[in-house]
Amino acid sequence: MTLEVGHDLAVSSPGAGEEFDGSLKGALLVASPKLGDPNFDRSVVILLDHGEEGALGLVLNRPTAVPVDEILEPWQAQATMAPPGVVFSGGPVSRDAVIGVARARGSVLGSYEPGAIWRPVLGHMGTVDLSVPPGDQPFALAGVRLFSGYAGWDGAQLEAEIAQGAWFVVGALADDLLCTRPDDLWHDVLRRQPVPLSMLASYPPHSSVN
Repeated sequence: MTLEVGHDLAVSSPGAGEEFDGSLKGALLVASPKLGDPNFDRSVVILLDHGEEGALGLVLNRPTAVPVDEILEPWQAQATMAPPGVVFSGGPVSRDAVIGVARARGSVLGSYEPGAIWRPVLGHMGTVDLSVPPGDQPFALAGVRLFSGYAGWDGAQLEAEIAQGAWFVVGALADDLLCTRPDDLWHDVLRRQPVPLSMLASYPPHSSVN
C-alpha cells in the first residue's frame, strides 16, 4: 500500500468541557445509535478543522492490523510509545493519505510558534509533519499515532447530521487522541458525560440485543 503523508490541516484546541460556539475544532463527535452508517458505527471522531466550507476529523477508535514500520519505518519507535503501535483507520476519505497525531514531551511547546511542522490539537497533542523524521522535529516527541484516511463533511453537512441526532458533540481529553483501549473509547467517552448521555454507554452494539 502506498500512502501519502498529509498535513495541510488547520486545527485549534478548545478545552474539555468548554462550550463550542461556532467552530467545533478540537471537539469530539461521538456516533449516536441513530447514525446508521457502518463507516462510523460507535466511532469517536476528533475534529481537526471545521468551518463554513466543511469539516475534517479523524476516527480515533479504528485500529488496523498494519504495523507502523510497514509504511513509515522511521516512526516505528514513536508509535510503540502509543500502543498498540499500529496504523489506525482515520475515516473513509483518501485512505492512501496518512496523518500523524503526536504528543509533545514536557513543556517544550512554551516557546514554539505553531507552524507547518506542528499544529496543536489539544494540550500537548498536535498533528505532525511525518515527512520530517522524529529526530529533526523542532522539539522532542513522546509518542505518535498514524491514521490512514480521514472523515470529511462538505458545507453544512455535519451541522445537518448533528441536528438529526446522528452525533453527540462533547469535549475532548488529550488522552483520547492516543487512547490505549480504542475498543472501549466510545463507551468511556459517553460514560464520563452527564446524565442522560452517560446512560447510553451501556447501549448494546445492535438494537436487537437487550
